[in-house]
Amino acid sequence: MPLLEVRDLQTAYGDSKVLFGISLTVNAGEVVALLGRNGAGKTTTLSSIMGLVTPRAGSIRFDGVEIRGRQPFEACRAGLGFVPENCRLFAGLTVAENFEAARRPERPGHGRWDIAEVLKLFPDVETFLERRADTLSGGQQRMVAIARTLLGNPGLLLLDEPSEGLAPLVVTAMLERLRRLKESGTTVLISEQNLRFATDLADRIYIIERGEIRYEGTPAELADRPAVREQYLMV
Repeated sequence: MPLLEVRDLQTAYGDSKVLFGISLTVNAGEVVALLGRNGAGKTTTLSSIMGLVTPRAGSIRFDGVEIRGRQPFEACRAGLGFVPENCRLFAGLTVAENFEAARRPERPGHGRWDIAEVLKLFPDVETFLERRADTLSGGQQRMVAIARTLLGNPGLLLLDEPSEGLAPLVVTAMLERLRRLKESGTTVLISEQNLRFATDLADRIYIIERGEIRYEGTPAELADRPAVREQYLMV
């Protein structure tokens, strides 16, 4: 049984329908990437899974339990962790205080993250633990946001556009950190526009275009399909 199973997910903002029957799965210990251009529906898919947007129809099963329509705090309690593109740190708190606010006990069968472990994953963060979150650079905020979410010990981490807006050297550093996160066995669903970033990290890939899944395969299979990359990913 997949850890996450999404079937025929349909979501709209008012009268504007955005997702038209999205189906995808994520297995335990797997990194799955959702690729697509701006406006394709990647963020809406993650937001629907997390409960930030209420789907009109479909099924979202996490760890065998239906969670469609639950509030975000209920999805969090069930074992989901979400890192939005804009990070949403507590701006007036220090990094250490952000971490304290997020810490949750270990979940049986899920993560075993504490502050010492997240600082091993993101060692640079230790140098600015006492700085306010709103004084950090974009790359620093992204690292803190991922670390803070891990402290909730999620069974599944949802990452929305982790490389977006970062300088090339910071993107390289972020990719290395996420590779180490993958090696720890953490299950991740990541949305991305950066094809190279996603294919270097993911076990499997879905491509979304105009609210529908257009392609599913491994990074190696996608590398052999230049027409698919051209049609759905090239600007």
